[in-house]
Amino acid sequence: MLDTTLAALVSFFLIGPLQAEISKRLEAAGAPPTIVADIASCGRTATPALVERATGDPWWAATTAVGIWLGSTKADAVLAEAAPACTPAIDAARPFLMSRQT
Repeated sequence: MLDTTLAALVSFFLIGPLQAEISKRLEAAGAPPTIVADIASCGRTATPALVERATGDPWWAATTAVGIWLGSTKADAVLAEAAPACTPAIDAARPFLMSRQT
C-alpha cells in the first residue's frame, strides 16, 4: 500500500507537472501534433523509471519537482535521463522547446 501511495504522489507532484510543462511549451511553440504525442508517449514510458528514482532518492524527487514548477529544471532533460530510448523524440521536440522559453 505504501508503494502505491508513493507512486501516486510521485505521479502527481513530479510526472504530471513534467508532462504538462513539456506539452504546454510544445503547443505554445506550434509543434506538430505528432511530436507532442511522441513526447507524451515518452512520458508514459519514463513513468516507472521516474517512480523508481523518486522512491530511491526522495531528495531528488522533491528538488526536481520544485525545479520544474519554478522553471529552473528543464523537464525535457529529466525525461531524457529517465527514458534514454526517447532521445529521438526529444531531439525532434528540442527546436520547439528552445524557440520559446516560458
